[in-house]
Amino acid sequence: MKKVLMVCLGNICRSPLAEGILQSKVNTDKVFVDSAGTAAYHTGKLPDKRAIEVAFKYGIDITNQTARKFSIKDFDIFDVIYTMDESNYQNILILARNEADEQKVKMILNEIHATKNASVPDPYYGGQDGFENVLKMLDEACEIVASKF
Repeated sequence: MKKVLMVCLGNICRSPLAEGILQSKVNTDKVFVDSAGTAAYHTGKLPDKRAIEVAFKYGIDITNQTARKFSIKDFDIFDVIYTMDESNYQNILILARNEADEQKVKMILNEIHATKNASVPDPYYGGQDGFENVLKMLDEACEIVASKF
C-alpha cells in the first residue's frame, strides 16, 4: 500500500482538504492518505468550518479528520510527503534524518508546475472564496497525484 501525507501549518485548512480530495480520487484499499501540520496549534480539532463546507459542496466529507502535528516517525510511515508551501517544506526538511527522508518531501503544486515551487495560499485569515480557490488548486494537483497510483 502506498502512503501519502499532506502537510500545512495548522492542519485545519489546506492539508485536510488535500487529504479529502486525494482520498476521493484513489482506491483507499491501495492508497492511504493522511494529513498533519508543522505546528501544534489545533491538535485534536476538526478542520476549519469553512474547509468542511467547501469540501462538502464538492461531495467530500472531511469531518472524520482531526489535526495533528507532523512527527519524525512520519518519514518511516509515508512514501510521499506533500507540503502546501515553502515554509512547511523547509520545516519538514529540517527534520529529515537523511537523504531518503529528504527525497520523500515535495511541494504539492509542483505536480502541476514542476519547478515553480508555488505555494497553496493559506485561506485561514480570508473568506470563503479563499477556500474555494484552494480547493480548486488542490483538486488539480491531486488529480495528477492520483494518476500515479
